[in-house]
Amino acid sequence: MHETQLRRWMRDVRNGHRRPHELLNELKRLPFENLDVARLDTHRRLRRGLPEVVFGDGKTPQHLIRIIRRMVQAKELVLVTRLDPHVFADIHHAMPQLRYEPMARLAYVPQVGRQTRRGLVVVATGGTSDMPIAEEASLTLELLGSRATRLYDVGVAGVHRLLSQWRVLQRARAIIVIAGMEGALASVVAGLVRCPVIAVPTSIGYGSSFHGLAALLTMLNSCVPGIGVVNIDNGFGAAYLAHVINQPSRRR
Repeated sequence: MHETQLRRWMRDVRNGHRRPHELLNELKRLPFENLDVARLDTHRRLRRGLPEVVFGDGKTPQHLIRIIRRMVQAKELVLVTRLDPHVFADIHHAMPQLRYEPMARLAYVPQVGRQTRRGLVVVATGGTSDMPIAEEASLTLELLGSRATRLYDVGVAGVHRLLSQWRVLQRARAIIVIAGMEGALASVVAGLVRCPVIAVPTSIGYGSSFHGLAALLTMLNSCVPGIGVVNIDNGFGAAYLAHVINQPSRRR
């Protein structure tokens, strides 16, 4: 539900183009819509400025088709995260407008018209192996409406690669730093810039990295202020937060 849509309905009632009971029926569905397998939070855009995003992992193709179809009917942004490629193949015949990005494991419905992307969020990775999480973050940013610049493979093993991108880092409104192994890159970046840094530990690494726990603890214990840390491999969560930071402030 868009605020502009609600205002248009109210104008229609005032001008006699819509009956009051029709508006009342629409308002009854605002908080959520019960599909039995899911309760779509149709009120979320009004509350938070962004619509609900679907977590694809664990949902059956039939469940996803019902959810996505209803979101398309409501003219909402459709974004499905952590979607298995085999599940996408099962639902694509019923939803041919759905696009899939295999590296990021993201599915989405392209938005009609040209979308303006605002601000700048830099997405930096320690290594090439972190790219699946980085692409989840970068594509999420772009679909939400933020401009994303990718700086991949700029880890601390060759810090000159990061320093060569100094000007790009200084222009960012927020920076997402994605790293596995020991996860030191977030502290290095945060020590160079004035904008918020969102650190994403990844599960990339050898045995004692404990599937990302070592990087998570490094990032949580950073001596550099101004770092926020999200869960292991959570590129989507980092992108959502960075997008909120990147938006121009609006008076209520």
